Amino acid sequence: MKTLMRNIILLAAMVAAFGTSTSVAQTLRDANYNYVGKIAPNGTVRNSEYGAVGFFNSDGTIANAKNKTVGRIDGKMQIFDKDSKRIGYVTSDGSVFDDDNKPLGKIDIKSGKVTNNDGETLGYANGISIQRVAAYYFFDFFKK
Repeated sequence: MKTLMRNIILLAAMVAAFGTSTSVAQTLRDANYNYVGKIAPNGTVRNSEYGAVGFFNSDGTIANAKNKTVGRIDGKMQIFDKDSKRIGYVTSDGSVFDDDNKPLGKIDIKSGKVTNNDGETLGYANGISIQRVAAYYFFDFFKK
């Protein structure tokens, strides 16, 4: 559960670091740079088989494939679980922390590379708003 929580917070951080309003789908890749999914301009999250696995609503809530809320990210880059409990936050330099201020990782805003606190690469998310990258690490949309 702790690893899941860390991954969720890192994903949310990734989303926050890559604010963009482009109208093209945004691609997510794993640590080996393999394609794992994309986020469509309307907020639909799709896996590598093009199946819908989640959705980002304009109010910051994140829903799973069954349209059930799994979390939320507010405008101050705070990350909340489905019960509205704060589980972490992201700073403007791309650093990700849990709710106890423990560092979890970092997002390189220029390259899109996301690392954990040990410097291990978790994935890549170029050009994706921070509210959307959360699905990759925080809500396990792309786990098989």
